[in-house]
Amino acid sequence: QVQFVESGGNLVQPGGSLRLSCAASGTIFSIYAMAWYRQAPGKQREVVAAIGTSSDTSYADSAKGRFTISRDNAKNTVYLQMNSLKPEDTAVYYCNQLPNLGWGQGTQVTVSS
Repeated sequence: QVQFVESGGNLVQPGGSLRLSCAASGTIFSIYAMAWYRQAPGKQREVVAAIGTSSDTSYADSAKGRFTISRDNAKNTVYLQMNSLKPEDTAVYYCNQLPNLGWGQGTQVTVSS
């Protein structure tokens, strides 16, 4: 059974940084593209960033220039480095492989002064 465990979320001030991690199990991690998503209260889940099997990356416009997605296939882990955080980045962040399987519990990111 595939499982994703997200961690690293926290309360941070505007302009601050966080690094999220997502550990995957029960899947052949290296052969799948991975993505980070977020869901803010009252809004639909949206993709933030994606990384292919060759570490090619793509970003939502809201994340470009501020967020960096990376992966470590030896650790079955995908990361999201988030810099210059804004209040509008507040959300629960999830990871998943592409195509999507079951969702983890996510990790809460709150950007507030």
